[in-house]
Amino acid sequence: MLQQTQVTTVIDYFNRFMQRFPTVVDLAKADIDDVLHLWSGLGYYARGRNLHKAARIICEQHAGELPTTLEDIIALPGIGRSTGSAILAIAHGKRHAILDGNVKRVLTRLQCIEGQPDSSATQKILWPLAESLTPESRIPDYTQAIMDLGATLCTRTNPSCEQCPVANCCDAYRSNTQALYPTKKQRKKIPTKQGRFLRLINQQHEILLFRRPPAGIWGGLWCLPEIDLDKNPAQWCTENGLTLNSTPVELPTLKHTFTHYHLEMLPLEIVVTVKANIVMDSDSWLWYNSAGPANLGLAKPMRTLILGYN
Repeated sequence: MLQQTQVTTVIDYFNRFMQRFPTVVDLAKADIDDVLHLWSGLGYYARGRNLHKAARIICEQHAGELPTTLEDIIALPGIGRSTGSAILAIAHGKRHAILDGNVKRVLTRLQCIEGQPDSSATQKILWPLAESLTPESRIPDYTQAIMDLGATLCTRTNPSCEQCPVANCCDAYRSNTQALYPTKKQRKKIPTKQGRFLRLINQQHEILLFRRPPAGIWGGLWCLPEIDLDKNPAQWCTENGLTLNSTPVELPTLKHTFTHYHLEMLPLEIVVTVKANIVMDSDSWLWYNSAGPANLGLAKPMRTLILGYN
């Protein structure tokens, strides 16, 4: 949960998640909808899907116990070298170097290492440095400490260098160049895309939802049906066994920003009658009762489109 997300945002999600899934077995047995429901609003939903997949693999292939070798643990979905190393170092005291975002910031300042920290060239410098600094003893303490050093003192802006325990050996501090490290990415102007979403309401005041494919944005989550901008909504309804009972009404545009683009969601609300079960022939469709909502994974903007206009 802490990948790409701040601690203050994560705490409430973590507590609810652990209350519902106290063990890896509980998580493995859960339906993906229950998992994504508790992840709704946290973003980066692939993390939730990967966590669920990893729990099942752990139960099926490792007798319900997290692997204790780096090779096996990074074979699990969503766990890379740094995360796997952190787990083994903190949970088992095994000597493995870590290189998360906070540690990268500490190390680039410590030796004035230029280059974007996520580039392969820079990581070829950072990984050996991280390895050389990892001690032979008190490994869990060191691993937690270097992460916390970056999170609390060696911050991105206004670092507290006077309080830093390693300031006397920090090249950036000595040269007063802390602000230059790590090398900042050049900001690119991200494009804006538009999407047409249909808020279809049946005679029971239920809203039609579609489960998106596992890959891509909002993978595995339930959303309003999306159609091409040049597609006639009435034609789409007819093709899917629905009859229009009202003129489509344009609802307020909702904007959402992803990592690589902005999305302008253009919702249309239409009252329909179901004349065939075409849309219900698959597990990918359901009629959602907003008065007694089920535990479904809903992206935050979709929650607004589905429930925000009641």
